[in-house]
Amino acid sequence: MVLLLKYEKRGTMSLILKIIHFISLLVFLTNAAHPQGADDEVSNQSSEWPFYRGNTAGTGYSPLEQVTAANVSNLSISWTYSLRNNSAENSREPNSQATPIVVDGIMYVPTVDRVVALDPVTGQELWSHDVPVNAPSRRGVSYWPGQGGISPRIFYTSFDQLFAIDAETGELDLEFGDSGMVTMGIPYISVPFVYKNVIVVGANTPRGAIGGIGNARAFDALNGNKLWEFESVPSPENPGNETWEGDSWMGRLGANAWPFYFTVDEQKDQLYIPLASPIPFAYGGDRAGANLYANSIVAVDIHSGEYNWHFQTIHHDLWDHDPPAPPTLFDVNYNNNSIPVLGITTKSGYLYVLNRDTGEPIYGVNEVPVPQSRVPGEETFPTQPIPVKPAPMARVNYDPTDLVTAQDTSVEHAAACRELVNSLGNIYNAGPYTPWVYRPDDSSDDVTLLFPGLSGGPNWGGVAHNPNNGYVYVFAADIGTIGWMENAQPDSELPYVLSGPDLRAGSFSVRINGMNMPCQKPPWGRLTAVDTNTGDIAWQIPLGITESLGEDKQNTGRPGRAGALVTGSNLLFIAATDDNRFRALNATTGEIIWEDQMERRGNANPMTFLGADGNQYIVITATDTIISYALQ
Repeated sequence: MVLLLKYEKRGTMSLILKIIHFISLLVFLTNAAHPQGADDEVSNQSSEWPFYRGNTAGTGYSPLEQVTAANVSNLSISWTYSLRNNSAENSREPNSQATPIVVDGIMYVPTVDRVVALDPVTGQELWSHDVPVNAPSRRGVSYWPGQGGISPRIFYTSFDQLFAIDAETGELDLEFGDSGMVTMGIPYISVPFVYKNVIVVGANTPRGAIGGIGNARAFDALNGNKLWEFESVPSPENPGNETWEGDSWMGRLGANAWPFYFTVDEQKDQLYIPLASPIPFAYGGDRAGANLYANSIVAVDIHSGEYNWHFQTIHHDLWDHDPPAPPTLFDVNYNNNSIPVLGITTKSGYLYVLNRDTGEPIYGVNEVPVPQSRVPGEETFPTQPIPVKPAPMARVNYDPTDLVTAQDTSVEHAAACRELVNSLGNIYNAGPYTPWVYRPDDSSDDVTLLFPGLSGGPNWGGVAHNPNNGYVYVFAADIGTIGWMENAQPDSELPYVLSGPDLRAGSFSVRINGMNMPCQKPPWGRLTAVDTNTGDIAWQIPLGITESLGEDKQNTGRPGRAGALVTGSNLLFIAATDDNRFRALNATTGEIIWEDQMERRGNANPMTFLGADGNQYIVITATDTIISYALQ
């Protein structure tokens, strides 16, 4: 009771929260019969989920092993929690991509207009923090343990502001920044990364966004003071500026760090920043050169922001194929040497495995000649860095024989796709990094069919790593984009602009029975396991089904963007696909051994934790609802 009374001055809600936590802890400590697979030596951090991807290395891995291949079929829903605001005044869709965190027996997650603390065993709401202006990031929040008499804090972003709230009460922590808030200087709508006393934020900088340049920034977790800002487009006094012809670097938008989270090498305090494409991306006639540090992974000192090394995944990007997620950190045993590495994917379909101390490729990367643009003024880079191993995670080319047939799917679908192809004109694809064709006037009917399309291959879900077998897991979509460059309007900033039927929707598809159906042969979404000790693909499967097709043709794979969770019992959980399934697979073979049909799509990364009741919970956010599963 003494332990509880010391918190009395923090208010009734804090006292209630502490009582609930204390009782839950007693239940856990007095539980004599541990469930199958529970491990007494598992640390508190490894039994919880304190970061967006579980840990600072971003592995998406938990050592928990209570849920196994033998009993996963007994998983059922333990509780749900709505992320909506049921007020008639605010009916906005959550469209959540959040992965909750669990720290010290409390779950924290953003809703459509609040940040809440939940009892992770029951789903009961413990406190609620309203966000009256804008909205909290729909992707997650972060935790800081406190220091020197300062209570633990929850950090979240809302447009261009970074907020701190008391982790015990949900009240704004007025000692941080300006009465609990720091203006970041630029919008960042993802999860602030907290490491020691440093908060790292990225930038979302579409054309017209306030704040301009998309540099990553860091703030002090104690007081909110700005610590550093990394110059993603180097000014003349910095290395890399020479990769921008003339003054094309000046005021350049894009090259921004927009990932949902960051990763850090704790042995070196080295932060890894993935940087996006320049803006505009499709025409680079005003920015000849490789354009560093766009489309790069950059390693910096997390305390100072000082540059250590970089690796550029695309030179002079024209396809918006940035690395959408930060790298995952792990070690490999390659050529009888243990090497600290990172795995980074790009929307162009490739997985790069690099020495995380130096940035050097482990399995080799070749500068491969690529087709050149015929758009006037464009100076396409002559080569692109393509990994020797592993093979691509997604489709990177197309020819006419790849058009879907009735034998692949259905008569109706194949006929609709033939009609689409006949309407497009002359389709051009020359393999990886096919440039956009140029239409000087209406007499031209040339079109580029880009694979992967603008939404990528791999996307923001990131790479999951299994330390028990050395595999990494990447989910990728196979959706093409149709487009071409045409003359811009006379008053436009640039002479040429990208155009097409439906650029962002993945236009090489048809709509049948309310569902998008890509027009190339399946798969349309695939999950790949790579053996990182060899660089070879261990297995690759279509993931997701198209129910409208005949039963023998449904295994097409479906598009998605989220990533996987891996557990110590050799299970892989993923819910990325648009068929609204949450699945468990054998992480060694890729065999699907359990699935649950959800009401809405699980467009988020799953997580897991060990509850105070001794049970392992598997959690997924399904658009507007958190769903928690446990063994029954």
